[in-house]
Amino acid sequence: MFDSVAVVGATGAVGTLMLRLLAERKFPYKTIKFVASARSAGKELLFNGEKHIVEELKPEVFDGVGLVIGSTPDETARDFVPEAVKRGCLVVDESGYWRMDPTVPLVIPEVNAEKIREHKGVISSPNCSTTQMVVALKPLHDFGKVKRVIVATYQATSGAGLAGTRDLIRGTQAALNNEEYKMETFPYPIAFNCIPQIGSEKHDGYTSEELKLLYETRKILGDDSIQVCPTAVRVPVSNCHSESITVETEKKISVAKAKELFAAMPGMKVVDDLAHKVYPMPYNCHDTDDVYVGRIREDLSCENSLTFWCVSDNLRKGAATNAVQIAEWIQKNL
Repeated sequence: MFDSVAVVGATGAVGTLMLRLLAERKFPYKTIKFVASARSAGKELLFNGEKHIVEELKPEVFDGVGLVIGSTPDETARDFVPEAVKRGCLVVDESGYWRMDPTVPLVIPEVNAEKIREHKGVISSPNCSTTQMVVALKPLHDFGKVKRVIVATYQATSGAGLAGTRDLIRGTQAALNNEEYKMETFPYPIAFNCIPQIGSEKHDGYTSEELKLLYETRKILGDDSIQVCPTAVRVPVSNCHSESITVETEKKISVAKAKELFAAMPGMKVVDDLAHKVYPMPYNCHDTDDVYVGRIREDLSCENSLTFWCVSDNLRKGAATNAVQIAEWIQKNL
């Protein structure tokens, strides 16, 4: 167990949630410090009944620290993680910068926790949309081997940070009042609209967000043969990502068997009763840590294929909770 812990990005949206989770889950530590940018340094935080002063993110802040949990922009993680590792820290990083580095384990504890043991100073937490999909794919892959995935994501504005949520709330208010509103984050109004682009344009018309669903899935499941066709869409929902997922497997999996596999998977809940209009929605999955699946049915166009609907809180399991779970595993097993 590491006695001294630092949380980097402690004043951001995900960092603030991490602090709440660390306290609620009684995360073990002897000393803890909170680190953020120069803009937030000096602020006072209350954690576990004690007042802490936020320290500025500088290399020397990691002296004497054993475990670091970070939630920062990619370029910040690019710079601070090597400095922390150089000082003997083990870093759990929430950014996207280190995910596809072949020397860095990409971990969802329910799926591949043992990969943590292969670390060389850094463990990465996956993208939020990847995390919920792979949790759902894992039991199907273990039973019938996933061949191909077609996924469309319907991603909440909170995935774009606090400014993204402001765009939704203030943009909606402006639209209802027939007023102008200048978007902070999105290229088009998000109120009463869907934007079929998340991230920058990359290979063959796919975006950076979409390619994460391909490459991160392969890395986490340890199978480069898995084919993924992704489409990522930003929708006017404040929190919780939804996904429509179609999975083709080598071995046929019946609907009944899929429900059994999903129900037995740690961190998953089946919410599926179409006749009574029962299924997961952002409305009823907010502020929880599980991955919810419903609308489970056979794919009418392919023999060994299932289609289902998947919802998860992107700020919790998609970000803060997964990082905290990795840190908990480290404290218990390393």
